[in-house]
Amino acid sequence: MKHILPILIGLFLITFSPKASAQGQQITWDTSVEKLSETEYQLVITASIIENWHLYTTDIPEGGPIPTSFTFDGAGEDYELVGELRESESHTEFDNIFDMELSYFDGEAVFRQKIKLLNEELKTIQGLVEYQACDDKSCIFADADLAFSLDGSKAAVQQLEVDEKSALLSKKLKLDLQNPELLKGSEQEQSGSGGLTSIFILGFLGGLLALLTPCVFPMIPLTVSFFTKQSGNRKKGISNAILYGVFIVVIYMLLSIPFHFLDSIDPEILNTISTNVWLNIAFFVIFVFFAFSFFGYYELTLPSSWGNKMDSASGTGGVIGIFFMALTLAIVSFSCTGPILGSLLVGSLTAEGGATQLTAGITGFGFALALPFALFALFPNMLNSLPRSGGWMTTVKVVLGFLELALAFKFLSNADLVQHWGILKREIFIGIWIVIFALMALYLFGKIKFPHDGPLKKLGFIRIASGVLVAAFVIYLIPGIWGANLKLLSGFPPPMFYSVKQQESDCPLGLNCFKDFDEGLEYAKANNKPVLLDFTGWACVNCRKMEENVWSVPKVYELLKNDYVLISLYIDDRKKLPEDKQFNYQLESGRIKKIRTIGEKWATFQAINFHTASQPYYVIMTPDMELLGPPQQYTDTETYYSWLKAGKESVK
Repeated sequence: MKHILPILIGLFLITFSPKASAQGQQITWDTSVEKLSETEYQLVITASIIENWHLYTTDIPEGGPIPTSFTFDGAGEDYELVGELRESESHTEFDNIFDMELSYFDGEAVFRQKIKLLNEELKTIQGLVEYQACDDKSCIFADADLAFSLDGSKAAVQQLEVDEKSALLSKKLKLDLQNPELLKGSEQEQSGSGGLTSIFILGFLGGLLALLTPCVFPMIPLTVSFFTKQSGNRKKGISNAILYGVFIVVIYMLLSIPFHFLDSIDPEILNTISTNVWLNIAFFVIFVFFAFSFFGYYELTLPSSWGNKMDSASGTGGVIGIFFMALTLAIVSFSCTGPILGSLLVGSLTAEGGATQLTAGITGFGFALALPFALFALFPNMLNSLPRSGGWMTTVKVVLGFLELALAFKFLSNADLVQHWGILKREIFIGIWIVIFALMALYLFGKIKFPHDGPLKKLGFIRIASGVLVAAFVIYLIPGIWGANLKLLSGFPPPMFYSVKQQESDCPLGLNCFKDFDEGLEYAKANNKPVLLDFTGWACVNCRKMEENVWSVPKVYELLKNDYVLISLYIDDRKKLPEDKQFNYQLESGRIKKIRTIGEKWATFQAINFHTASQPYYVIMTPDMELLGPPQQYTDTETYYSWLKAGKESVK
């Protein structure tokens, strides 16, 4: 909780306090340049820090505050960075907020970066500093633009402004839609609880899996017995156990709060996080790390001091003591629950409901963990029916490890798709999954072992049946290497057109499609056909499911092929726009946003005209901008077919 609190306070201050603006008034930044030779310069950045505040250094231990970091525009192109960034002397002492030794600056900090010019015509360098500053009560998270002049003139930060070109290109993004009331009908229709219910159930299932692990399962009878025997009477024991369960749910719910702050600051931020290339690569590494932890090669635990502190606090008694008992459970069971919860957190970042769905999923997870403690307190005789702890829990952990490993390659695939590297084409991805699940089957049949596995005397029925199911899944995967449409897995492997084999079209199912709105609109006008506007993403799971499960159905495919002009706009495409097409767009909040990539352009286009940031998102309209029905999102085949057919028939 100590680590979450400063972050929440800082986010609150950024959002609501004029004294904690994006530039941050607690720290002011100044720049200068020292010329070393004709091609070498020293960039000097000076931070002036107001009294009682301090700025953290560039090297901070994991679990601490955000370190100060610098980005220099054009590095590697017009000039190269020589050596590491150097910083002035800092103070190191124990920080009560973060409960660790931290280094920071008081009063003033100086940073120096040596560069060597590659382009001798370069006159100015632009940069950015991102940092966290704290006093003894709160923290701020801020950034500041930097500018360096190499010719002795006064350096000026490039202020974002909407110039004439930007104003013209911004205006072109806005559509003059007819029947805009249909958009409101769509919002009301699609804002139901179906999506939240689904992700709550997924979170609940994840919590049930966590219950079966050796970190949680043995604690159920111990904790329930404690409440029923130590509470004086049965009624008091039951109420304490239920309160204990409630606190478990609340603690896990709190994990989603920071994402609501991020979502309110920028509605597109969760989509940006989920499709960020380096973040997806980081998730890949983390999930592989999780997998080998489940395999038993090392233990993944939070600092033991956390658990000890919470355990001692739980002896306080009363409601506060029960809360700290619940927090102790969350901490000591992290080695088993962390990877499962991490999968839920990362998976929810791509969901249409953003932070709201994330909260629903985590609540489901916490509810599943809390349920047995309350249930067995109400019916203590049921404890006798619980299976005994044993080797079967190790088997559950190893199976989860294989699942984590398979999911890891999904994140690597996301990065590959967004950047178009061509490393994990569909056949290669499926081949890797075949190897992973074949190894899982061999493990279940007792042919391979891991460090925590004891001697296996005989295989039980459940283990044999599970092994057979996994082996059947491997057999199901094999035709996918030769191009079969694996509908049960649609959305997980790369799309069918992202293949090792040469494809006639890079559009879904080989359909004729446009990836630029204006080009597609001109074609629709020339051929007098309605438009199907497809807001999609390379890393969008539900987009692939729609294409492979719904669009592939013959009657839907025929409508798409013959009666509509398909315009697919990829929200997460990181390709740079041509220089003359890049511009600045001013949001309703007054913030000016850089539009530099294809994905940024179409994400803004979608938000302006359709007031949503979710994908898949489908709109049918005439070339004259008349909406032919409410927009559609992820749905079943019959609903989608009826929607397309009704749109076609309504064309005047």
